[in-house]
Amino acid sequence: MLLNGGRRSGTGEGRGPRKELVRSVALVGAVGLLGGEFMRLRFQFRRYRLAFRTAVRTAHGVWTEREGLIVRLTDEAGQVGLGEAACLPWFGTETVAAAEAAAEILGEWIDSERLVDVPMNLVCLRNALAAAQAAWTGPIEGRNEARGVAALLPAGRGVLEAIRPKAEAGFRVFKWKVGVGDLADELGLFDDVCAALPSGAQLRLDANGAWDRRKAERWLERCAERPVEFVEQPVGADARGADDLLRGLAEDWPTPIALDESLASGADIERWIGEGWRGVWVLKTSLLSDVAGALAQLEKAQAQVVFSSALETSVGAKAALQWAMAWPGEPRALGFGVWPLFQDTRCDGPYVVPFIRPADVARIDTEAVWNAIH
Repeated sequence: MLLNGGRRSGTGEGRGPRKELVRSVALVGAVGLLGGEFMRLRFQFRRYRLAFRTAVRTAHGVWTEREGLIVRLTDEAGQVGLGEAACLPWFGTETVAAAEAAAEILGEWIDSERLVDVPMNLVCLRNALAAAQAAWTGPIEGRNEARGVAALLPAGRGVLEAIRPKAEAGFRVFKWKVGVGDLADELGLFDDVCAALPSGAQLRLDANGAWDRRKAERWLERCAERPVEFVEQPVGADARGADDLLRGLAEDWPTPIALDESLASGADIERWIGEGWRGVWVLKTSLLSDVAGALAQLEKAQAQVVFSSALETSVGAKAALQWAMAWPGEPRALGFGVWPLFQDTRCDGPYVVPFIRPADVARIDTEAVWNAIH
């Protein structure tokens, strides 16, 4: 029985890496059966509100803290699994309050079969429960190799001070939040940013949907001869005619366009695959209900996937990084260069370095987060 209600959307049959993606869907039957019967689980959760070390400025506004739920499942053998509902309502997920209300209804002692009944619209809670169960089946198998990491740069003039220490640490891929200030000011600053990058570096521009077509075209005109890997979500997913605008920008300009907010659900991913999107796919797996199903579809479509942080704690980050390490496609730099992120460093992921190894992910202590928010 699958956590997504018994349907393996787009997974199909196959061998090798794709088979591993299918295998890693959280199977209630695989981890919840004892002698042919559904086992009793202890379900616990804790709501958190964690302050960022430094406010995060994006086109969506100033972000000073992160809210969500950490869920904990313990089976009859004493095995423990943790998951995170890293809700982002403005991205299309449920609210933290909605996830918390559903968690309250589940109660402390439940039959594992009840997890199937969590409503489909509670995507982050379902993601958290799947991650908690997957902890019992062992890590997702993938290539045992390090993955590059993109360093997150702050919006505004503070970007210039941030580049040098990250470059000296060895980073060669950088992500800069734009669409926050005045267009002319940011375009002028763009030249300084490019000049400050180390030799051979690539820059990702993330507009978070802040531009209209005219502004996007001005940026793309400037990007054409600069070391820009891609421009992420230049126009809002909810803007009038957004899909046509994004396709038009991708066809008219040489700099690749990446989708982010346009991929708020599995249905969005399926739709863009059907439309033949050949740009980049920025994927926040912490915000998807059926990660395995989405990745199987993207793998079949030979998509260019960049795995990205949703600024979750290390509980959600560990699950997301495991998916990223298992991805059989092109290993593009991970969008996880966000730490140190929280004032309480116990909730951070691995210290940010230019590369993350599978061993670094395995060492993430998720229990530390559970204890920190007690």
